[in-house]
Amino acid sequence: MKNGFTGERYIVLPPMTVEAEENDPLVSSLFITDIGYYPHADSHFRERHTPISEYVLIYCIEGQGWFSVDQTRHKLKANQYVILPACHPHAYGADKSHPWTIYWIHFKGAHASIYSEGLQQPQDIMPSRNSRISERQSVFEEIFATLEHSTDRESLRYASSLLHYYLASIRYLRLYRRKLVEESQSSQLSSYQELASATLHYMRENVEKRLTLEQLARYTGYSPSHFSNIFRQQTGESPLACLNRLKMERAGQLLLTTNMRINQICHKVGFDDNFYFSRLFKQHTGLSPRLYRQAKALT
Repeated sequence: MKNGFTGERYIVLPPMTVEAEENDPLVSSLFITDIGYYPHADSHFRERHTPISEYVLIYCIEGQGWFSVDQTRHKLKANQYVILPACHPHAYGADKSHPWTIYWIHFKGAHASIYSEGLQQPQDIMPSRNSRISERQSVFEEIFATLEHSTDRESLRYASSLLHYYLASIRYLRLYRRKLVEESQSSQLSSYQELASATLHYMRENVEKRLTLEQLARYTGYSPSHFSNIFRQQTGESPLACLNRLKMERAGQLLLTTNMRINQICHKVGFDDNFYFSRLFKQHTGLSPRLYRQAKALT
């Protein structure tokens, strides 16, 4: 595996902590041994001839890659995930031309097999009018921040409880999304209002990606120019200006609620260039990311 990806974040819990998880009556049902996020993981590759006892969740949000279990190979594309089974040889890696951005979790426990059963092939999590992808990623960040801050008993129990919810949100996807389905069915918005509302939701769900005007227009079924006119009429701003505003709002939230470095946040909201990200952030907030974090910490 390549040693390090720009913007990467990961935690490997030490054996002593894993043993504490295994011996805790609550945590032992489901717990994390390793967790991470790799943006644009060029040359990422891992092969395990000797099976490990953990299940491995790989959730691809952009780009693509591949995985194999017992020498059967599959592609894994954006908006797909897989849970590799424990105790089976496996391998996985990023596509050479379009390397993936992935969230990943190694987990085990008495109930781990329940969440992974039947999920050894690519599973879709497509952004839609009723998706809740951004909420799910917030749960991931809550787990990560909890384990990053402390691995005392209460923290491990909290992380375990969140992991139950996180895995349930992908295994029982239809039920997880039902709340928004019911809300949308009761909505009486006009078609243009609905287009703007649906597009805003789609932007929030994909705030980590590098969306273009053409991609946004394709999602709505309109030409780029017609889509832009409708969106501006309904919201008062252009689609890309709105998308960048949402990205900067998310970046500001991450600056205040996490310990992520600025270059990590840059990648987390869909930018490769730290300087461009900082310049855009300052245009929106009046402060550089570093000064924004410092100023808000003092208020």
